[in-house]
Amino acid sequence: MKHFPVFLDLKDRSCLVIGGGSVASRKVKNLLNANAQVIVISPDINDNLSALEKDSKIIWIKREVENTDIARAFLVVAATDNKAVNAQIAELANNANTLVNVADDASLCSFIFPSVLDRSPVTIAVSTGGASPVLARQLRMKLETMIPSSCGRLAAITEEYREKVKQHFPEQTQRKKFWENALKGPFAELVYAGQDESARKLLDELLSKGQDENPVGEVYLVGAGPGDPDLLTFKAVRLMQQADVMVYDRLVSKPILDMANKNAERLYVGKEKDNHAVPQDKINDLLVELALQGKRVLRLKGGDPFIFGRGGEEIEKLAENNVPFQVVPAVTAASGCSAYAGIPLTHRDYAQSVTFATGHLKDGSINLNWDQLTQKNHTIVFYMGLTGMSVISEQLQAHGMSGDMPAALIEQGTTRNQRVHIGTVATLPQLVIDSGVRAPTLTIIGEVVKLHDKLHWYEPERHVPETEFSRNT
Repeated sequence: MKHFPVFLDLKDRSCLVIGGGSVASRKVKNLLNANAQVIVISPDINDNLSALEKDSKIIWIKREVENTDIARAFLVVAATDNKAVNAQIAELANNANTLVNVADDASLCSFIFPSVLDRSPVTIAVSTGGASPVLARQLRMKLETMIPSSCGRLAAITEEYREKVKQHFPEQTQRKKFWENALKGPFAELVYAGQDESARKLLDELLSKGQDENPVGEVYLVGAGPGDPDLLTFKAVRLMQQADVMVYDRLVSKPILDMANKNAERLYVGKEKDNHAVPQDKINDLLVELALQGKRVLRLKGGDPFIFGRGGEEIEKLAENNVPFQVVPAVTAASGCSAYAGIPLTHRDYAQSVTFATGHLKDGSINLNWDQLTQKNHTIVFYMGLTGMSVISEQLQAHGMSGDMPAALIEQGTTRNQRVHIGTVATLPQLVIDSGVRAPTLTIIGEVVKLHDKLHWYEPERHVPETEFSRNT
């Protein structure tokens, strides 16, 4: 280990930056973020530093650096554009046992600036020892996606309770077990959701119950989006990776399943037309049962769980049984597939409203408000409509829609296997047959479909599809 990682308390400490250009500006910004007292020595300074000086954020000494300046500083940053001057400053600082950083020359540094992820009081620093600052920033950005922005609040609340927990649990091993259980359960999620008082109340309840009480788990109802793993939310990925058991649908792509906790138990409850692996009421009961066993349950659903995903039914059952849960929305198939197909759902020249409808057949008919669907300047998006396409086509035309109205079938949208088939309302039934499309396929009907030829941008190279790929369409 070339550099020993350490966190310095710079509040009100004198930190000297020598130089007045863009590099010096970046260093000054870092020091100010740590509440340091920053002194800049340089004959000239740029506009950014000048603005800081006018706002009394820094002290500017308008001259060249002198030997005596170094000894009075807690740390020194050499950021001039003269390598010889920077080397001389480093030598003086080392002789004075003063911490020194030399811009763009790690060999002369006694300390280096890491790439910092600030979730105060939680601070995470990433360094490559000066070998690749860009790589350090990229690694820090990856951490940004994994660590909730409210992680600092979580740390602050746990600090509030340290003495109280110590009073309840005199042994260090007991305290460790308590915090491990609390931080991986609903307490932490309540803080992340901005419910600090509810989180404190839960901590008090956990303390009153003691170690022997079997805690109730939690259910994460997470939308997996339309298929492209890059469309998952940060929160979805975080919860997927901490779950103990995953209950998932047919309508979730394999690449997304692979992002979940590798050690989690996996339970498949997929449903197809006339072929339900597990009936919906059994799924509802299963979620309750698993949570009451103290498990963190990931209920992973394709698309958005509240748009034709029956997520409302599932959390209703959880609420009836006092099981903690949270819902993570997702990019639904309508917005994801339309965007990847270059078909805006609304457009000032073509459509000022949009309707999402299900194409599921019931008793040989589709119970929809056809008059409302056929209004002008309107876009219709049908989920799960392949088997009922003939009925959809007939009813739309029977209620006044022109058979020439543009229509699109988007198969496996947002994935590498995406295909877009363009037709009209009249030709849709035959288009389904001729194209050989299979679920998951989304249907978009409206004048906006005309924009596909002009706006389509996503043209992936198709490959052999993974088994059990699907999506909520």
